[in-house]
Amino acid sequence: MLLLTLGIIVFASVHLVPGFPTIRERLVGRLGEGGYMALFSGVALAGLVLIIIGKATADVVPLWGPPGWGRVAALVIMPFAFVLLAGAYLPTNIKRFTAHPMLWGVTGWASAHLLANGDLASLVLFGGLGAFALFDMWSVNVRGAQVFATRQPVVKDLITVIAGFIAYGVFLALHPYLFGATAIA
Repeated sequence: MLLLTLGIIVFASVHLVPGFPTIRERLVGRLGEGGYMALFSGVALAGLVLIIIGKATADVVPLWGPPGWGRVAALVIMPFAFVLLAGAYLPTNIKRFTAHPMLWGVTGWASAHLLANGDLASLVLFGGLGAFALFDMWSVNVRGAQVFATRQPVVKDLITVIAGFIAYGVFLALHPYLFGATAIA
């Protein structure tokens, strides 16, 4: 559980750095933009590796019994989370309604998994990253996040939905191999 917790702290902390322009500018000044990005990516990757190893090796400590409908709800929520994740990287009208499609996708992912799992490691992983996503949305809003004003063609929204559903299908099929648990029981 220590590696999982440490991984979440490292991963979330490095993602908070852009919210502190003085720290970011100091690092860019010392390392250059490329050096800063390499350091950012390396620390984020290290946090992700710690999260994966920590979750895989954590003891199962039950905290609550997930509702019987929790797994079904997760299967319904997750395609929307993947569409939002795709919408963060593709030109889409989603960005006209929220400045945070990635963070909403992470929040959906975390919520879905908390509905389907009731153990301590899941609470730390999904609760921790879900709470971070909500905090980061608030933090970015305080710094003046704006939705996009430019209208995109509807075909780009359709491409985003298709990309999100394809990614969801791939992760659904690979879930037992990647994470050691079947998503559909």
